[in-house]
Amino acid sequence: MAPGVEVRVLAAQVLDAVVHRGRSLKSELAAALPRLPDPRDRALLEAIAFAALRGRYRYEPALRGWMQKPPGAHEGPLLALLLAGCAQLDALQLPAHAALDATVEAARALGRPHQAGLVNALLRRAQREGFPPADPAGAWPSWLRERIAAAWPAQAPAVFAASAQPGPLWLRVNRGRIAREDYRARLEQAGLAAETDPRLADALRLDAPVPVAALPGFDEGLVAVQDGSAQQAADALAPEPGARVLDACAAPGGKAAHLLERDPALELLALDVDPRRLPRVEDNLRRSGVLERAQVRAADATMPALWWDGFTFDAILLDAPCSATGVVRRQPDILLHRREDDLAALVQAQARLLDATWALLRPGGTLLYATCSILPEENAEQVDAFLARTPDARAVALPEEFGHAAGAGRQRLPGEDGMDGFFYARLRKAD
Repeated sequence: MAPGVEVRVLAAQVLDAVVHRGRSLKSELAAALPRLPDPRDRALLEAIAFAALRGRYRYEPALRGWMQKPPGAHEGPLLALLLAGCAQLDALQLPAHAALDATVEAARALGRPHQAGLVNALLRRAQREGFPPADPAGAWPSWLRERIAAAWPAQAPAVFAASAQPGPLWLRVNRGRIAREDYRARLEQAGLAAETDPRLADALRLDAPVPVAALPGFDEGLVAVQDGSAQQAADALAPEPGARVLDACAAPGGKAAHLLERDPALELLALDVDPRRLPRVEDNLRRSGVLERAQVRAADATMPALWWDGFTFDAILLDAPCSATGVVRRQPDILLHRREDDLAALVQAQARLLDATWALLRPGGTLLYATCSILPEENAEQVDAFLARTPDARAVALPEEFGHAAGAGRQRLPGEDGMDGFFYARLRKAD
């Protein structure tokens, strides 16, 4: 199979699994990418999959309107391949002849030679006519769209629009290994333009994302990929030098690595409830050169009797599991998989984590509650409820650079300042 055709076959298989069989985009790509030895092909596969999912709310209505009869329930692979073709022509702006030829050949490689002509005809029509404009809010399930519109009535259209677009590539420079300006110079030597942000001491932003293989020194841990909003968690927590720190929900390890890059003297325990995620945590810490400075354990933060040594922590980072509604542009399959009844379970889990980890914090210590959600139930309302039931907790105000005032915390919405949606609340325990 020609490499270009194989990329389209894999893209169709990934999209079919995600759109029609409820699979995770991350897990499907993790299985598919190693099948492509060329990093350029791997980058193209990722680009097609993400662009197809982001643009699905525009592509599917057009395709259904152009087809003489509605596709049957067994036509998932065909629709997935067509989504991949539309993404190549529209969002990625690939040369039409290459995109068309390889996608039509992919239909044959997928065992659908009888539909190769249909794929060719529909994609040529897409090339000629393009896709009519559509409201990006239509990509969101109605229950979630309504909640966001109610929570952020003035900003909701911008939230939906930003979530339908790819974000910039944010880098976190490892200050323990190289100064930010020195790394920026290395990027310039590689032909990559990067911008700084005055709010983010370790960050560089590339408005035109590139594969990590193109980043000088990436494998050596000079730099990591981490959104600007996630980088601000280290600033919001701001542990004292040499503090004893708990990262209660650490996977994939970026925030723990950032804290240790800033202060190698921290005594940091990184927990995650899922042992399958720990190898990635350790890989990220190892690449940053800080693994030996951290303790990494598989444990449930809500059950400290099973893992806690009895010594309180000076600072706790609780980056809680959430709806991830602030990172849809980076995880577009969220809109396919999130269900309304997920929210109640998440809110309950967040409350349990807050109560359990608060008991481990020393008097005078700081807990940062953070999520990548933009829903008040998980953020401002969650923290307000915690403060109401916890007499020795008080909120410490964060400055405007962390986003909109939201109860006792701050909320950044997707796309604001080029960053993902994120919530922060800094809580201090009474002495």
